Amino acid sequence: MSTNNYVVGQVRPSQLLWAYGPGSIIDLPNLSVVTMGLNKWDPNRCPPVEEARLLAEVKRVLGPQVQRLRIPPFLKEDRPDPYSAEGRVGVPVSPFPRWLRCIKCGLLAEYDSGLFEIQPNQYRPERTHFLHTNCDKGKHADAVPARFLLACRNGHLDDFPWNWFIHGGTDCKGTFRFFERGASLQTENLWVKCDTCGNARSLVHAFGKDAADNLPGCRGRHPHLDSYEDCTQEPRTILLGATNSWFPVTLSVLAIPLEKNQLSQLVLDGWEHFADVEDEAELKGIVKTLVRTSALPGIDKWDIPSIWQAIQHRSSGKAIEVVSEGDIKGPEWEVLTSQNPPSDWPHFMSTGVAAPTGYEPEVKRVLLLERLREVNALVGYTRVEAPEETSDPDERPPMADLTRGATEWVPANEVHGEGIFIEFKESVIQLWENGAHVAERDKTLFAGHQGWRNARLLEPDAGFPPSRYTMLHTIAHLLIRELALECGYNAASIRERVYACSDPQSPMAGILLYTAAADSDGTLGGLIDLGTPDFLGRLLDQALERASICSSDPLCAEHDPSKDRSLHAAACHSCTFVSETSCERGNRYLDRALVIATLTDSEASLFRDPGA
Repeated sequence: MSTNNYVVGQVRPSQLLWAYGPGSIIDLPNLSVVTMGLNKWDPNRCPPVEEARLLAEVKRVLGPQVQRLRIPPFLKEDRPDPYSAEGRVGVPVSPFPRWLRCIKCGLLAEYDSGLFEIQPNQYRPERTHFLHTNCDKGKHADAVPARFLLACRNGHLDDFPWNWFIHGGTDCKGTFRFFERGASLQTENLWVKCDTCGNARSLVHAFGKDAADNLPGCRGRHPHLDSYEDCTQEPRTILLGATNSWFPVTLSVLAIPLEKNQLSQLVLDGWEHFADVEDEAELKGIVKTLVRTSALPGIDKWDIPSIWQAIQHRSSGKAIEVVSEGDIKGPEWEVLTSQNPPSDWPHFMSTGVAAPTGYEPEVKRVLLLERLREVNALVGYTRVEAPEETSDPDERPPMADLTRGATEWVPANEVHGEGIFIEFKESVIQLWENGAHVAERDKTLFAGHQGWRNARLLEPDAGFPPSRYTMLHTIAHLLIRELALECGYNAASIRERVYACSDPQSPMAGILLYTAAADSDGTLGGLIDLGTPDFLGRLLDQALERASICSSDPLCAEHDPSKDRSLHAAACHSCTFVSETSCERGNRYLDRALVIATLTDSEASLFRDPGA
């Protein structure tokens, strides 16, 4: 990480997608910074990653000008010389908030006011900090970021308006002091006072109902873009490091074979390397480089004339269209449920096994994915409210931009892992979801869905998933919890992908549970061993038995989403919820009663008894 000429800290490349992307605040040990927009990144330091389906979806969301998916920059050497070019690889950041507080005298001022001085440490960047060099209560006192900010639902972020808050628009230019009254650090005990006029106010007036009378309107500031825009949203005070200050909006796909010919797929995956090749002699050197660097696994199996022919075939426009825009899960479902799924592709290796023991009436088949790759792309972010699981921008808080102007690339990452795919019998699912008791449970959850969306000024009837989705989603959560106990994986490293569609033309009913981690935690091999018929049957027995009685029953089983405008019925942290990094819907649309009989409903479940 660099700001001006100083390295100030380190984060992992994957964190630049999920936690510290453009517009987010990185709260370092001694200072905080904002990650600047993509227009200030060096794309030459960001290696490209090829995934045609994901790029098509990104273009649909951001526009056709997007040409590349790129991995955030990373150090190729361990502990490089900080004064070398390699040691300065990173992304640009800027100090934010601009206001600092002296820990000894309480002086509150902007970092570039001349009252503070930065003390860099090139060999220990985490020790870089600001000093109040002329502090009255101690020489070279440390200065830390002021921990109050303003944010609004439109994605804007600004410094807390200290002058407005204390002076209410008067012309006083005095300096401020931050101090505490009382033994606790509750908000009402935190005060700010002007040294010149003596005005003082408690920070309690910056929150809740008082905030509207004591804070100015939103200035529409994007600190990562150095820009302002018109905004009519009412800002709210948030704390530095608050989780609602930045929510990533991401798209993800599983890397699946899109071409029937393996060589055509390899050419498609590595098209950036082959697009400008003019003859076989040039191609030979490129292939040698790809094999030496393992940049395109599997290309070494083919001779140069065959590769050249595949390149010419694609250049002529005869290659198969890979996917329709906006379709992500459809092609994955087709591959996972095909008669002969790929078993030896570089990024997709599968083995079919029988249905779990005891569940042959409901489960059609199980596919063990010994090797898979997931590619994720960051397309924007929201503040204050988390984005909803929908591709329609009108159904989520306004998505803020990652860059000033149109971008030709977006940050992405690829992770490798393994997984278990379970396909349910469509005839059984249709018969179940047409039942009267299922419809009654679905009606209750729909009432909660309407209330939840009304409270957020959204179209109340839009975006409600079919009952089969809620049921499959709940099964996925129950199995994630069970798999984490059995296979030794961290529960947060197991993720879900739910395939649910009631359209008679293209029905889907299946779940994919997989590990996808940037480190070795995703490829230990322990997950697929549990997908064999005996193991998986026993795991389903255990999962359903645990789900039938929750430690929070009867409160959990009796929960009515229509009364508290929530998006789950019989589900809670004790029985069904998982880490939000594992869930594709943020622990929403869950109901144990659709899976197994509970204390209050024994008629709506797909499975009557554990092991049935």
